[in-house]
Amino acid sequence: MTTAFAKVGLSGDYGGTYLLTQIVGTAKARELYLLADRIDMTEALRLGLVNWVVPPDQLAAKTKELAKRLASGPRVAHRLIKDNLNRALNATFAECLDMESANLAEARLTDDHKEAARAFAEKRAPKFKSG
Repeated sequence: MTTAFAKVGLSGDYGGTYLLTQIVGTAKARELYLLADRIDMTEALRLGLVNWVVPPDQLAAKTKELAKRLASGPRVAHRLIKDNLNRALNATFAECLDMESANLAEARLTDDHKEAARAFAEKRAPKFKSG
């Protein structure tokens, strides 16, 4: 994996400099962009640029596993979690608390939450209907 822009006389595009700085910090982002060295997947994983590293022959199975987990989850809660995380990029801590509170109030009213509470009491995995 490499940024490669410096090697071809370009400065970067599609918000990569912003995003990489957010993920790895200023010093490492500068190193990766200015030197444009290749890093292996072990380093990419260590830096938080990727979440998993699997051999090529296991990629389809890993992808299906993750897709099934997401598809069987609480759709409304997932939407609200993504809303919280997306807004947290540009919000203050106080704004994040307010947003989380509002989204939590919405999520508490869903059938998925009621099912999860029942499943917890019954010591079983929840079966979400919206997922």
